[in-house]
Amino acid sequence: MSTVAIQAEALAKDFVLHLQGGLRIPVLSEIGLSVHAGECVALAGPSGAGKSTLMRSLYGNYLTDSGSILVRHRGAMVDIAVADPRTVIAVRRETLGYVSQFLRVVPRVAARDVVAEVLIARGTPEAEARGRASELLLRLNIPSRLHGLPPATFSGGEQQRVNLARGFIGGHPILLLDEPTASLDVANASVVAGMIEEAKARGTAIVGIFHDLDIRDRVADRLFHVAPIQEAA
Repeated sequence: MSTVAIQAEALAKDFVLHLQGGLRIPVLSEIGLSVHAGECVALAGPSGAGKSTLMRSLYGNYLTDSGSILVRHRGAMVDIAVADPRTVIAVRRETLGYVSQFLRVVPRVAARDVVAEVLIARGTPEAEARGRASELLLRLNIPSRLHGLPPATFSGGEQQRVNLARGFIGGHPILLLDEPTASLDVANASVVAGMIEEAKARGTAIVGIFHDLDIRDRVADRLFHVAPIQEAA
């Protein structure tokens, strides 16, 4: 069997409503998930079950209440749940990529530079990084005339494609995709599905949320069901 790339063990996450007297709302409980290199696992379950919370926890955006999140980084397993910030930054730069639903970037920065930043941070020469960024933007049907403009001026679908280019350009060994085709038409969604298939062929481990069932059926190797706590109890 291929190598485990990311593994969550006994993962739990509650949200505390401090303005409601410290009311604690459990969202995830005893989550156990392993994803191997070259495998795409799609998170499934009803709205509100905690799929996006699980994704953000895997990336280290949410602190978990218990459990571990082991990521294969530089040949060793690093526990993102307890790692220090410097280690988390290194893991994200080299190993763990994340495409969120919405593009969040510094205003007035050109789309080409938004995408190239991932490579430049690793030491890739700026001209080479920008060239590769433009190639990927073109593949995602962002015309050249837009590459020098800030994405804040783009449509929702164009912004999502810039976000996808930024997520895929780094070739991270592990990739988290939160509804990567939600704002895309059929043709562009198919381009993204092709990129996911190519990433899998290179050995990328992928965890995704796909509300487009056709895309999910095309790229996912298996489903991981996330049930609301009241149903899981």
